[in-house]
Amino acid sequence: MRGLTELSGLSIEEFWREARCDAVNLRRDEFAGALLAVGTRYNFGLAAGLSAGRAQIGNFLRGLQLQDLAMAQACALGRDAAWREFMARYREPLTRAATAMTGSQAAGEELADSLWPEMFGLSSRGGERVSPLAGYSGRGSLAGFLRATLAQRNVDRHRRTHRETELPSKEFPAAAAAVVPEEGAVRQLCAALKETLGTLDAEERFLLSAWFLDERTLLEISKIIRVHEATVSRRIQRLTTRLREELLGRLQSNGMSRAAAEEAMGADPRDIDINLRGLLQASRSETFSGKGMPSREET
Repeated sequence: MRGLTELSGLSIEEFWREARCDAVNLRRDEFAGALLAVGTRYNFGLAAGLSAGRAQIGNFLRGLQLQDLAMAQACALGRDAAWREFMARYREPLTRAATAMTGSQAAGEELADSLWPEMFGLSSRGGERVSPLAGYSGRGSLAGFLRATLAQRNVDRHRRTHRETELPSKEFPAAAAAVVPEEGAVRQLCAALKETLGTLDAEERFLLSAWFLDERTLLEISKIIRVHEATVSRRIQRLTTRLREELLGRLQSNGMSRAAAEEAMGADPRDIDINLRGLLQASRSETFSGKGMPSREET
């Protein structure tokens, strides 16, 4: 804790008070440890190999969602006050989000209810309770972290119940989680996206546009390109996996660390100044079996 105080030029007391740690029963040393862990993980916002000074550490810590981070850490430690506030704040909006994801009130409530035991950490590792909230970094909102986790659980649920037709996440590969990367990282992400999407052929562009932007169903897409739903699902799954690896590779080749590149790829789409539909629009000179099909905006 003393090292953090000296480097940042600020007292840990200021961070602790700003984060309202007392309201969630989180001690100063516990919060200091969480701040140090996040700062170390992301090298205080600097590229790998660079050393952060007081100003950089202070700016990095001030940029975190401190109250969200404090609540997540306190919940991970099992503090009752934190859990009461956590449930009061997030239960209703996440249930609504789950209902929208599943298209059913009953299924949405079931999906949301399945999230709480996981967040509380009923599973154990080495005899100790483990909560995913311990891994929350504070670089994006806690609400965004929870929505991303909920979306992944929805994918897992669908795969368990529809094994023949896997469901790729409707989140675009570069926008799976709501984080707030540095302006420079956003610029690099935009450039990498343009370069990567520019290499796709017409059918690949159509698949991504139809699934992520037009929100067509697998059945609708399968009718357009005249293949089975399961084939559409596998193609989208392989394509998104490949795009993710290519984006990571391009960002790392531009000097980003692996962790920084993955963080940038979790940017909120609203923070990315890029016309994805325009980039995914197939050239008129390119053809495939679904050429000429209108988007949902045109139907």
